[in-house]
Amino acid sequence: MPVLTGTWSVGVAVGAFLLAAVVIAFTGSRLALVVDRLADRSGLGEAIAGAVLLGGATSLAGLVVSIVAAASNEPSVAISNSVGGIAVQTAFIVVLDVAYRGVNLEHAAASITNLFSSLLMITLLATAVLGAAAPPTTLLGVHPATMILVLIYGYGLRISRQINEEPMWRPRITQDTSVDEPEDPAEGEGVSALWGRFVMLAVVVALSGWVIGRAGLSLVAATGLSGTLVAVAFTSVATSLPELVTGLAAVRAGALTLAVGGIIGGNTFDTLFIAASDVVYQEGSLYAAMVPSDLFAIGWTMLLTGILGAGLVRRQQWRIGFEGVAILVLYVAGLVVLSVMG
Repeated sequence: MPVLTGTWSVGVAVGAFLLAAVVIAFTGSRLALVVDRLADRSGLGEAIAGAVLLGGATSLAGLVVSIVAAASNEPSVAISNSVGGIAVQTAFIVVLDVAYRGVNLEHAAASITNLFSSLLMITLLATAVLGAAAPPTTLLGVHPATMILVLIYGYGLRISRQINEEPMWRPRITQDTSVDEPEDPAEGEGVSALWGRFVMLAVVVALSGWVIGRAGLSLVAATGLSGTLVAVAFTSVATSLPELVTGLAAVRAGALTLAVGGIIGGNTFDTLFIAASDVVYQEGSLYAAMVPSDLFAIGWTMLLTGILGAGLVRRQQWRIGFEGVAILVLYVAGLVVLSVMG
C-alpha cells in the first residue's frame, strides 16, 4: 500500500515543506556541536565522525523522503532525491569556502579519509548506473545491484577507519592546514549524554524528512511537475539543509575536517537511498524504472564529485579554487538541463 494515502493541497504542502525545512536546519546546527564533541570524547576523530555520525544523521531526512517516494510508486523522486542531495551538498562546500575566512577549504581541511570517501561515492554511483543497464533481475524483490551497493558501502567504511588509523600517506602540512586535535571536554559532560542528544536530534531530522517527502509528492500530484525536477530542485535541497547548517557551524568552531567530512560522508550515505528505495519499491526493479533524467542526474553528480576529489588532491590556496568555481557553474547548468528535460 502506498505510503502517500492522500495528497495535500498546494498551500498545505508548501507550508509543511517550509516548516519541516526550518526544523531540519535548526536541528542540524545542534548536531554539528554534538558530533564535534563526540569525535573528541570517543576518539573517532573529526573525519570519521563527520563521515559516519554527522553524515548519516543529517541524511536521515533524505532517506525517509526516498523511501516514502518509492513506497508510493514514484521511483524518479526516490532516485533523484538521492543524487540531487549529493549534488547540492557538493555545491555547499563552495559556500563553506566563502564562509571560511582563510585559504581554500579543501587545502585547510586536508584529509585522506575525505578523499577516499569521494572515490567511494563515485564507485557507488557507478554501481547504480550498471544496475540500470543490467537486466531487471530481482531476488526476493531486490535487484543484485542493491546488495552490491550495501556491500561496497560497508567495505568502504571499514577501509575508511583503517586509513584514518594507519594512513599509508599523509597530506603535506602547511601553515594553513587545520590539524584535528581533540578539545578538552566540558565539565560534567559524559559520552552517554552526548549519544542521547545525538539520537534525539537524529529522530527529529527523520520525522521532518517524512513531512518533506509527503509534501514533495503532493506537489508532483498537484502541479504535474516531473518527479526528477521536484526531487532535485526542492526535496533534496530541503533535506540537505542540515549539511549546510552543520558545515557552517563546524567552520565557525574551527572544525574544518569535520565540516568537509560531514558533507562528503553524507553524500556517500545518500547513495544508499537508492538501495533502500529498491527494497520498498513494489513494481519490480527500481533500476529498471530509471528514466533518462534520472541517469543524467546520476552522471551529473558523479562529475561534481570527481571535481571535488580533484580539489582535495590539488589543494589550491586561493580563497575559492578553480574546482569550487567549476562545481558552482556545473551545478547551475545541471539544474537548467533537468528543467528542460522535464
